[in-house]
Amino acid sequence: MLKAVARDSLARNSVLIMGSTVGTAGLGYLYWLLAARELPQPAIGTATALISVATVVSMVSNLGAGHMFIQRLPGAGLAAWSRIVSAGLLLGCSSTALAAFLAAALLPALGANFAFLAGAGGAPALIVTAVALTASTLLDYVFIAHRASHGMLGRNLGVAVGKVLTLAALIWCGVGGPAAVLLAWTVPSVAVTAYTLGVSLTRLRPGAKLRGAGISAELPHLRSSLTGHHLINLAQAGPSALLPVLVTARLGAEANGHFYVAWMTASVLFMVSPAVASAMYAERANKSAAGLPRAALVVLAVIGLPALVLFTGGEQILGLFSAGYAAEGELLLRILVLAAIPDAITNLAVAHWRSLGRYRRCLRLNLLMAATCLALAWVWLPGTGIEGAGIAWLAGQCVGALVVAVIALRRRSPGRDVEDPAPVQPVRADHRRA
Repeated sequence: MLKAVARDSLARNSVLIMGSTVGTAGLGYLYWLLAARELPQPAIGTATALISVATVVSMVSNLGAGHMFIQRLPGAGLAAWSRIVSAGLLLGCSSTALAAFLAAALLPALGANFAFLAGAGGAPALIVTAVALTASTLLDYVFIAHRASHGMLGRNLGVAVGKVLTLAALIWCGVGGPAAVLLAWTVPSVAVTAYTLGVSLTRLRPGAKLRGAGISAELPHLRSSLTGHHLINLAQAGPSALLPVLVTARLGAEANGHFYVAWMTASVLFMVSPAVASAMYAERANKSAAGLPRAALVVLAVIGLPALVLFTGGEQILGLFSAGYAAEGELLLRILVLAAIPDAITNLAVAHWRSLGRYRRCLRLNLLMAATCLALAWVWLPGTGIEGAGIAWLAGQCVGALVVAVIALRRRSPGRDVEDPAPVQPVRADHRRA
């Protein structure tokens, strides 16, 4: 079994990406368990609300450079490789810093539940957290582009372990409140990112040097990525990033603390299909065959047992945080588990269509799911509590899976050709295809 996985590039990199995400999720669970047991719930609520805002800011402002890396880094010469990575990281992190500054200035005026951003440390904390998230995400894509997901695994596990150890050290030193959570969340990420930039990238591509010279030549490529892949990414990842922000806006930071713990627990399932989808897309970008049925089997094999455990034992798992988290989040966790299957269907379908250059189809599907989820969440949250966000997420994913099924049936109807995997083409050339 292990030899078969090692020989199969899609399976190997899928497993490594999933190992990174699942390992990070497991250590993240330990991190939040420690925080919930040692820090007051209002502090957890404020910290999770700021992290949620930082996640949205990073997602919106990273310019889609990650998928540009997948498209352009394989086969690039040394000078071009250095220029592409330098431009993606510098421009993505700069735009994130600007967006975070604007968010810190505007959100407190838009809603009282975001007043925590108006304090003296609100804006700096948001900027550093958002930039750290962007840098971490883009560096992951560099490793994925080279089918070197072992580098991503080591880097992310280092960050996750660092978070747990830093939080434990801060609590032992008497540092409490939201500051302890945010410092422990951000400092290890910044440290590992610095190590990756200084050491890991040169090992990945010997002789590469990150520098600002020639970055202007990359602007057309980033602009194409922004209008192509980035819009797809925003529509795809938007609901998952925005739901905690909507919970904060509609129900307050304390309710978001309960929501965030259940969401974080269920996220072990939501990490699997994007990992396999990214590996499949990278395989096709590297001119390797990667079939959709094979990718689907990998996803189903991995999420089956964890989904059963979370659905049947969710109350006990959330109870490790406290009885309050179990009481508030048990039903929400079960709803989110049910959403894992349609979520996997839509993630794999988008990766498949993206590799064929069907960018408009990807965007339309993701926009439909995002609009359904966010609109229903906004309406249902005040009346149903945090479960309303879970039901809205499930509804959005089911609508998307239904659309995928209809398109698949149409493609298999008499007189229509079945789409075959094709080498990934630059987004600049194909972003107008329907």
